[in-house]
Amino acid sequence: MAGSTAEYYRKNPAARKRRLKQQSAYQKTNKGLRIRVNANKLNRKLGTYGNGDGKDAAHYKGSTTKGRTQSPSINRKSRLKIRK
Repeated sequence: MAGSTAEYYRKNPAARKRRLKQQSAYQKTNKGLRIRVNANKLNRKLGTYGNGDGKDAAHYKGSTTKGRTQSPSINRKSRLKIRK
């Protein structure tokens, strides 16, 4: 692989600006808001919210009530871009 995504966006400010704009729009959609709210709620329930363990609540079907923790790098790959 060529390198990490973080490196790419550090080296390409225009691409970073587009990405942040897209993410901001996604977080305002019903789907994005629902995912974020449920993830925060589940993180609190699992005891991983704000404790610095580096884990997230996993994004998978039915993860709003029961849950498991997952590393952020794997977990965040499951999110989709907005389709225009």
